[in-house]
Order: sequence, then C-alpha cells, then structure tokens
Amino acid sequence: MVRRIVLAVVVGLVAIQLVPYRVYNPPVTLEPAWDSPETRELVSRACLDCHSNETRVPWYGRVAPFSWLVRMHVDEAREEMNLSEMDHPQEEAHEAAEEVIEREMPPAYYVLLHPEAKLSDAERRALAIGLEATLGGEEDGHHDDDHHD
Repeated sequence: MVRRIVLAVVVGLVAIQLVPYRVYNPPVTLEPAWDSPETRELVSRACLDCHSNETRVPWYGRVAPFSWLVRMHVDEAREEMNLSEMDHPQEEAHEAAEEVIEREMPPAYYVLLHPEAKLSDAERRALAIGLEATLGGEEDGHHDDDHHD
C-alpha cells in the first residue's frame, strides 16, 4: 500500500513537470531613463527579477509546482509595474519609491530566497530617491520630502 502511494506521488510529480506554466521573458521594449547608474544597479538587485522582462529564474523556479508559484508572482508583479515596457502605461510606477520606503518591496520572502536583494537603510533611501527621480513620486507629481532624509 505504501509503495503504491509513493509511486503515485512520484508519477504525479513527474507528470506535473509537463505543464508549460513557467516564467518567460518577452523582449525589453523600453527601459526607463534611469537618473543614475546607482539606481539602475539597486533596481537590478531588488526589483527586476519580478518587475521586468529580465527575470532570472533560480533552479527551483524551473520545477513544478514551484515554477507555477514563481510564474504567478512574476505575472502579478509585471502587471503592477514592468520596467521593461515603459512604452506602455505604468500606472503604479509612481508608488514604487513609497513601497521601498515602507519596506513592502522587495518582499521579505524574496529577500530570504535572494540575499543579494537585501538593502541596507542607506541603499533603501538611495533606491527610493532614484525611483522618484526616474519614475515620479506621488500621483500629483510632488515628491515627498520624507524620502530625502
């Protein structure tokens, strides 16, 4: 009985690998005009794996069912803001700096799996300032002075 259950689980895990739901990277059509190379480097470390068409997929992101979860997260992130398609409206881009300051981005689970995305307080401030300079701040276009301390 136990053998049959183990065999069924193994067959099931092998079979789900055939489901073609994995991250793909469409071409980059237009990247923002970054305010500085430092902003671009920080964005690359902390944002681009989800918010661009330049996703670097780790080994576990190629194995179902984890690949499905990674794809779902990347799809959702690209829908909110895709820094590779600035030729399309990015209505949420003005909120990027605020989400970095409020520690909503990058998400804790992402930083846990990608230690290079961990930002020091100084890097977090620099990223927020750079995102505001590159993408704009609050919807009304005014920059929040609290981000420049």
